[in-house]
Order: sequence, then C-alpha cells, then structure tokens
Amino acid sequence: MSQPPPPPNQPPQQPGFGPPQEPSEPQTPAPPAPATPPTPPAQPPQQPPAGPDLNKAPQPQPGYGYPQAPGTPPPATPPTPPQGPGYGYPQQQQPPAGYGYPAQQPGPYGQPGPYGQPQQPGPYGQQPPYGYAQPTVPMQAQAGQPGGGRKVNAQVAIIVSAVVAIALIVGGGVWYANSSGKDDDKQTTAEGGDTKGGEGDGKEGGSGDGGATTGEAEEKAPAATGSKVLFQVPSPKVPKGVTTISIAGSWLTDSVYAKSGLSEITGYDRKSGTKKWTLDLPGPVCAATPHVTEDNKTAIVHKPAMPSKTDPQACTEVAVVDLAAGSKVWTKTAKSGTMPVSFNNVTIGGGTVAAGSTSGGAAWDLATGDERWAPKTSDSCYDAGYGGGAKLVAVRKCGSYDQRQLHIQNVDPKTGDVLAEYKMDEGIEYAAVVSTDPLVVAADVGDSAGDGSGISDFFSIDNKTGKLRARLSAPGDEFAARCDAIYKVENCTGVTVGNDRLYIATEEHDSGGDSYSQTNEVVAFDLATGKQTGQRADAGENYEIFPLRMDGPDVIAYKRPPYDKGGQVVSIDGESFKETILMENPSTEAVRDVESRMSPDYSEIQFGQGGLYMSSVYASDFTSREKEYSVIAFGTE
Repeated sequence: MSQPPPPPNQPPQQPGFGPPQEPSEPQTPAPPAPATPPTPPAQPPQQPPAGPDLNKAPQPQPGYGYPQAPGTPPPATPPTPPQGPGYGYPQQQQPPAGYGYPAQQPGPYGQPGPYGQPQQPGPYGQQPPYGYAQPTVPMQAQAGQPGGGRKVNAQVAIIVSAVVAIALIVGGGVWYANSSGKDDDKQTTAEGGDTKGGEGDGKEGGSGDGGATTGEAEEKAPAATGSKVLFQVPSPKVPKGVTTISIAGSWLTDSVYAKSGLSEITGYDRKSGTKKWTLDLPGPVCAATPHVTEDNKTAIVHKPAMPSKTDPQACTEVAVVDLAAGSKVWTKTAKSGTMPVSFNNVTIGGGTVAAGSTSGGAAWDLATGDERWAPKTSDSCYDAGYGGGAKLVAVRKCGSYDQRQLHIQNVDPKTGDVLAEYKMDEGIEYAAVVSTDPLVVAADVGDSAGDGSGISDFFSIDNKTGKLRARLSAPGDEFAARCDAIYKVENCTGVTVGNDRLYIATEEHDSGGDSYSQTNEVVAFDLATGKQTGQRADAGENYEIFPLRMDGPDVIAYKRPPYDKGGQVVSIDGESFKETILMENPSTEAVRDVESRMSPDYSEIQFGQGGLYMSSVYASDFTSREKEYSVIAFGTE
C-alpha cells in the first residue's frame, strides 16, 4: 500500500510504531516549505514493474518491532498538474518509510525528523497527521478508556487469538462558504462544454456505516454524466501565530452539505453553495464521526477555546449537532479521576455517542446526553476508541506496553457490557474498525506492511460469538487501503464492506503494453473464507480507483484521473462488477488544479444524489500567492 506520488509541502507522518505521545490531542504541526517543482522528464523512465500478483501467498516479514528500511524522500511535483503528476504519469521515487522506522530527533517547532519518523508534539501540543499535504492546502490526520469495569457476557464463545496492529489518518476541511457571484471563483469553475446531467434519485452517502448491505442501490446514472462545479469554499486563514488547525468533519443530508471550519460548522445548500446556517463553536473541531442518524444528527469533539502559543487547549468537549437546524443538541465532558479527558475520536452506534482516548472512554445517550459510562481509574484496561454505525464496537487496550493486548468488543450501547469479544495476540498496539456489521478490523501485523498504511491483514470476526471467521492477507505492496488506528480507530480509506465481502483497492501498477501508463483495480474478498472472489473492477489506463462506500449491494468508487482529465465517480455492481459512470468532472486546467489536491487517501470525499463533495482536513499558514480552496463540489443535476 505504498503512497501515491505526493505533492510538495508534505505534513509530517505519524509517529513510528509503538506507543503514541499523549498530548492533549492529536493534531498537526506546520508543514514544511514547498519545494521548487522540477520539470517533467524529457524521456519516460524505465518501465514500472508489473502489477501485483493478487493471489500469491504473503512473503515472510520481519518480526514485531523490526525497523523498516528507510525510504527515499518524496520528490516535488511537476508544475502541471499542481498536486503532482496525475495517475498514470511515469512513476517517481518511493515514499518515506512508515511505522517502525528508527527514530530521530524532531525538527524545529515540533516538526518531525525526516520521512515520518517519531517526534515530539508540535508547537500547540499537536500530534502530526499520517500522510501528506497538498501543495498549499494540507491533506489530513487524527482511540481509549480505563473502561468502566466491563463485564464479559457469560455467553461469549471461544475467543480466538490473532495478530494485529495499525495506523493512519484521513479527513477534510472547510472554512468560508459560497463562491457564487465572485469573479475569482468563477475563473476556476468549468466553462463551456459542461453538460448538466439529469436529476439523480439517490440519497446522500458517506454515513460511514460500511457494514451490512440492505435495500437496493439508490444512486442512478443521470441522462448526462458530465458534471459542472457547483461551488467552492476558500481555505481559511488561521490565526496569527498558529500554523495548522484541524477542520475535519463533513456530512451530507438531503438538502445540506455541512463542513467544519476553524471554529464553526457551516451548512451549505447542496446545489448552490449558499450558506443555510452557521453553528459557531468556541474552538476547532478535533474529531468528527462520519455517521449521520435518520433525523440528521451527528457527533463531534471540539476544543473549549481557540489554541494559542501559550495554551494549545485540549479536546474535552463532546457535542451532538443537528445538521438540519444547524444547532447543538447538547455538549458534555468527562473526567478520569479529577482530570478532564481529552478525546481523540467519537462515533455513534445504537443510540449512543461514544468517545475514546488514552485516558479512557465515555458514552452518552444520543437523544438526552445522559451519561452511560465513564473512565474508571481502577481499571487496568481502557477503550482506545470505538467503531459505530449498525453496532458499537470498542477497541480496548489491556496490559503494559511490552505486553499489550487488544480486545475487540461488541458492546451493548446502553450499558457498555460485552456481548462478544475477540482477543488479539500480545504486543499488537493498534487496530482499526472497518465495519461493525459484519465486524471487520484491520491491523499491521508485526509491522509488516512496511509502507505506513497501517494494514497488513484484515480480520473478519463473528460479532455474536467473538470467533474469528477469516483472516484476509493484504500485503502493503499489493493493496492501497489505509487506516488510522492510532487515533481515529474507524477511519479507513480505499476499502469498504458489504454483501459479506470486503472491497479493496490494489496498488497502482504497470497497465501493460508499450505505454508507461499506470492503473489499479478494486477486488473483492469473501469475509467467510478470507479468499478473493475473482471479482475485479479496473480503473482504466492512467486512472486510480478507490472504493468510497456501499450503495445497497453496489460499490460507489472514485477514480482519480490522469493529470490532463477530470475525475470520475462510478457504481460497481456487487455481483457482476460491471461499472456504470455516475459522474465525470471537467478537464479544464483550473478545475483540475483544485480537484487534484483532494487525494482520496488524505481528504474527505462525499457522494450522493448526483453531487460530489471533496474537502481538505487542515487549515494552515500557507504562503502561496494562488487562491486555495478547501472544498470543491461537483454536480450533474
């Protein structure tokens, strides 16, 4: 799961494999200054290696804690396209080494040592994101509980031991709204030749459920698939003296696209981008669940005030937001002993809002805000984080660092009691919840992925008995999914679950023939057997395909384009794997310039009802002379 050719101005990667630092919250230091982009090579480079053998057995990997070989610094991108060569452009040097790389001293102002090595927190007590930034707008980043005396249900069946560890990050960002009526914004939208498609009748996606398949597909191909830019949101300017602020969180309802800003959430009309409401917050959003209830409620964690040089502020405030009304339903905090808990993640499942941290996890009734459980200092274990959606699953850490054991627990959302439990082998530090129903977790076993993706294997678990159904091998050099198991726990990209199958993107590889083009595929694994089904959806020459979510039995995927074309959204039939184009974006240079900066690995991407919404996850003190956008929205209606 090697990273795609990154653009310049990379934010630092996550700390090395091992226990994360425990600042008030995981955030991001300032990205380094952008490199001067070189010109593209006059001659094509050596032909890239052939595509992965998706059926071969995984090769032996170094043992747990074995240091990874250092990688090569990422190259700067050519001047066109702006974010780096489009997919299909001749391959460049390999990205930096991931988890397990030997530590070095941190750089100035809290920045890490070279290439994703462990570091101290940034200037505001922030932890760095895992991934890289856009040329000027950074891309992305972000588990726990001395947990409430959990009682293991007597009916829990055999607890199967397995090995797991993981890490990553994702997000998106926004600040100021609508571009309608502004000349400079119009200059970056598509002009001429853009076809307005017929009205789609699908509902919004991106709820993050990613679990059991129900109902029929909602997204339908319009009469004309060519899209136009609906609106753009300019990137916010961070306060003086602050380098980077998280603006993670984006949601879709039937009428609103909502996005976090520096200290607010704004609801935009899905088609025009007009501001429908603004919810002011006292401080930035630290974490947000992608889940949205049927009555348009979601949950966030935010700071009680804006950070400063002298006071970075902790992520202590858990809130439920009404996305229809643009208002807070309630705000709560929790304590571990006498100390306020700074939460790293939050989710919704079974009518419960649950938030985790290295200090402990807590939960509240979604409707009333009544406390359901809180950290207990007497516990030797703590909930590192939760996966939500159809069910509520806790990733619980027990034991000391050198004898760590993770418990994957399907819990009663009202009481926190354990309904089923699966214990990982000792020594595994991190696991991410890909889906709660069916239950699938991802991990980097023995730090063997080697690319910082946080995934070497997926584990399909029976959430009624806790038995391991199957282990799915997904070597990092063959598959392109990523998970953030250090902080966000349920934040994975390039993978989705449905039809009792796992759909995952492969790594880019040579498309064959005499050209130097690249491509990749989406393939399927059976969650009962752990084996590939033989289904495969091709990205096409010079495109790279990423599954986004399920749409009934079908898979919605985004195709990142070559540097000279616009991206596509496709629907993949869950059985035949036939692809249907739902949207194709403009190929004009100005539009490509913005779209290409929204990497599927390091941005928030929402699609529904014929609308595609792409956003970055950080606001930074960038110095580019060009106007930057943290949101771009496309539509065919």
